[in-house]
Amino acid sequence: MVIRVDGRTLRCADVADAAWATGPLQIDLSTAALRVAEHSWRLADELSTERVVYGRTTGVGANKDDLVGDGESAEHALRLLRSHAGGSGEPMSVAQTRGMLLIRLNQLVAGRAGISPALITALAEAVRVGATPLVHRLGAIGTGDLAPLAETALALVGERPWLTGHVAPVEILKGDALAFMSSNAATLSEATLATLDLERLTRASHVVAALTYVALDGNPEAYATPVHEARPHAGQVGCAAEMRRLLGLDSTPKPGRRIQDPFGLRAYPQVQGAAVDAVHYLRDVLAIEINAGTENPMISVVHRDAYHHAHFHTAYVASALDWVRATVHQVAELSAARLGDLVEPEFTGLRPFLAAGPAGSSGVMILEYVAHDALAELRHAALPATLGTAVVSRGLEDHASFSTQAARATTAAAVAYRRLLACELVAAVRALRMREADLVDLPVRAAYELAAETLDPSVEDRPLTEDIGRAGTVLDDLVRF
Repeated sequence: MVIRVDGRTLRCADVADAAWATGPLQIDLSTAALRVAEHSWRLADELSTERVVYGRTTGVGANKDDLVGDGESAEHALRLLRSHAGGSGEPMSVAQTRGMLLIRLNQLVAGRAGISPALITALAEAVRVGATPLVHRLGAIGTGDLAPLAETALALVGERPWLTGHVAPVEILKGDALAFMSSNAATLSEATLATLDLERLTRASHVVAALTYVALDGNPEAYATPVHEARPHAGQVGCAAEMRRLLGLDSTPKPGRRIQDPFGLRAYPQVQGAAVDAVHYLRDVLAIEINAGTENPMISVVHRDAYHHAHFHTAYVASALDWVRATVHQVAELSAARLGDLVEPEFTGLRPFLAAGPAGSSGVMILEYVAHDALAELRHAALPATLGTAVVSRGLEDHASFSTQAARATTAAAVAYRRLLACELVAAVRALRMREADLVDLPVRAAYELAAETLDPSVEDRPLTEDIGRAGTVLDDLVRF
């Protein structure tokens, strides 16, 4: 696979491919884009001799009025990087770091940073060979990933260590420091990886819910086409159609054995649909951001000028991430509710907790505890990051999106949701085994067979830890059914 890097067409999937690559990466670095980036660099150098340009001829933050002489501008750039490379906490993961490097490279070749071509070339080489600098997780609040990007730039200079691989040191020139740091590439990398994970889980959720539907003899009326034509939200309509497809239902199916199912089945399209729509919107936001020119100031080759602005503020990203976590939490609540139905004899016709063996056997009783533990973690992660704010740099920077924290919370939400869905899958497969359900004519049959082949078939009381782990892994494979 070759990833096109031109500042305009990078995809979220490309970021994931780069993040999880285990070796060198093939990138097609646009020659035309590199030429524009060089023009931007030359123009920035020219403009800094004609007018005040933030971060090039001045300090940064509240030091915006402190002028920097042309003779010390290169040293000023190094001082900026050194002073801002104060990240803390655990190192950023290799996957997130690789995603960050690709995003930052793509943004830089858009030609609005006014950064030196040598630095772009060095960054491109790091992306190609899979070299990752030691970058710390903490040090950003959604108004620019200053600390992690300063650490990255100093690794390219040769002043900081590499976690994996390395590239030959490059010289930092005047104006390079702020131009390199003016981005949320680290936050966008984590947000992208978490979003794609949640997208896979929302797709797998259809399959898990369909298996539970069969195990519970659900009522298909809730998924009927006339029902959803009456309130046609895109995600809801799509979810109902997907359930009909998986279950082999007509658009106007006959009534089921119960007049109405519990909400876990009956309200699934309405709740899942909101999450699907939220994930789609978030992907659209991220697709814009990873191709955006966010550097402040922005160097416009077309208008031959520098523009001071606030593209470093990531309100769109933070709000979209908050929305996704809130909607996924509601879908997760339905998964926990369906798990509760699966252990209830009234719905399955089986023994309580899908138990087998002597009287008093516990079966899958523990799954509810694990599921609600995960749901509690997801609930905590779903708290909106955008409710916070910050006033820093002597009051000049008086608002923050906290998209960085929202991205971290979304990563945690995906982990918790995966564990919860895994618990439901374990119970649904066991119930279908015990009922010897006939899935021969249902499209969801192939998914059941894959899950059943993966999970331990024994139904006696035993630890279910390994089952939950296997089910969590197989969720990624269920999205193809």
